[in-house]
Amino acid sequence: MRVVIAEDLALLRDGLVRLLTAHGCTVVEAVDNGPMLLNALVRHRPDVSVIDVRLPPGFTDEGLRAALEARRRVPGLPVLILSQYVEQLYARELLSDRSGGVGYLLKDRIGDVGRFVDAVRQVAAGGTAMDPEVVSQLLTRHVRDEPLAALTVREREVLTLMAEGMSNLAIAARFQVTDKAIGKHTNNIFAKLGLPPSDDHNRRVMAVLAYLQAAPAPPRPPK
Repeated sequence: MRVVIAEDLALLRDGLVRLLTAHGCTVVEAVDNGPMLLNALVRHRPDVSVIDVRLPPGFTDEGLRAALEARRRVPGLPVLILSQYVEQLYARELLSDRSGGVGYLLKDRIGDVGRFVDAVRQVAAGGTAMDPEVVSQLLTRHVRDEPLAALTVREREVLTLMAEGMSNLAIAARFQVTDKAIGKHTNNIFAKLGLPPSDDHNRRVMAVLAYLQAAPAPPRPPK
């Protein structure tokens, strides 16, 4: 798995390189600013990129903007965003493009090495990997007349865990029910969100994106 890393803190950048290399990844380039990141993404077209939102020169949203521009040039380019905080606007902009794997993790979560590496692999495979805190804050919204309003409480709970990247089996274990019961919930979710029949993996991704995109866009922070 070929990886591009973008992180301005040298110690963290070096740590990410060593960590991913130790888990069988090939880090094709590790950069510390937005312009270099865009160049690296377009040139290498990696299997996945691990990107800090705030990079030089402005330390605002250079990492995200470089990722979004790269995805415009290379549709479906998998992107895993790292941030110190939950940036709702950034998550919405990333999720607005439904092609390719996407993820959003808070930096304090990457201390769990196994979980972080699993998230990288999941995004590389075209899936989603959303931090539970990101999901929680994105869901603090007023529910309007939208397809999500038709979901039952349990279906919304299942979809929330799907957004965190959990499999049906893991969700079943969380609720102490059978895998078949969760499969029934997911099928109901797909139907209520109007997702056409396709492979289950693709429909799970589409359901998660529809769920997270339903949050109203907050005002863009000043530069």
